[in-house]
Amino acid sequence: MAKLGKRTTSAREAFAGKADVTIAEAVVLVKANATAKFDETVEIAVNLGVDPRHADQMVRGVVSLPNGTGKTMRVAVFARDAKADEATAAGADIVGAEELMETIQNGTIDFDRCIATPDMMPIVGRLGKILGPRNLMPNPRVGTVTMDIKAAVEAAKGGEVQFKAEKAGVVHAGVGKASFSEEMLTQNVQTFISAVQKAKPTGAKGAYVKSITISSTMGPGVTVDVEAAIAG
Repeated sequence: MAKLGKRTTSAREAFAGKADVTIAEAVVLVKANATAKFDETVEIAVNLGVDPRHADQMVRGVVSLPNGTGKTMRVAVFARDAKADEATAAGADIVGAEELMETIQNGTIDFDRCIATPDMMPIVGRLGKILGPRNLMPNPRVGTVTMDIKAAVEAAKGGEVQFKAEKAGVVHAGVGKASFSEEMLTQNVQTFISAVQKAKPTGAKGAYVKSITISSTMGPGVTVDVEAAIAG
């Protein structure tokens, strides 16, 4: 077994015996042990009592975090003519139509969010097998298929986070940076959990939120008291 480094060993010792803590306590622990040489992302994993293979148990949504994510989002927009100009003016990093589709088909995906006007969906639809597994497929339910390109681009650039349950029923997201204040991170985490709660599907049975874990990019995770977190 590989020997653990001093930083990893120290972090694990700090987390020992800590479980089902409050959001604020989890944030303090995670921040204190995010000691990598870069500004680590603070991440949340919410384990849900759903089976996303069933349409009535799929969890999908979007939320604007009050303090942003700290991440520079690269936004691609499928649009033509005036809407393409609108996307560029709003700050989109990549704008195109057929040529953008071909770029993606050739394996270049240099963006974190993909937005499209409704008339572009026949083109974008051909990319389902590429964009879908990466959670990049434009979807009207989360506001990424829209005629209001300006608002969609600005929201993506301003800290909006999309989430979608994976096969095991887990929702992952980055909710800020370790350099954020404890208050900023706590607000972001609470906002994200509330959004997941509101996205509860009609087919969910039994306990909806089973566990919540907060961690940093390079650090161990700490579980949060679910009942206290949901109560806000």
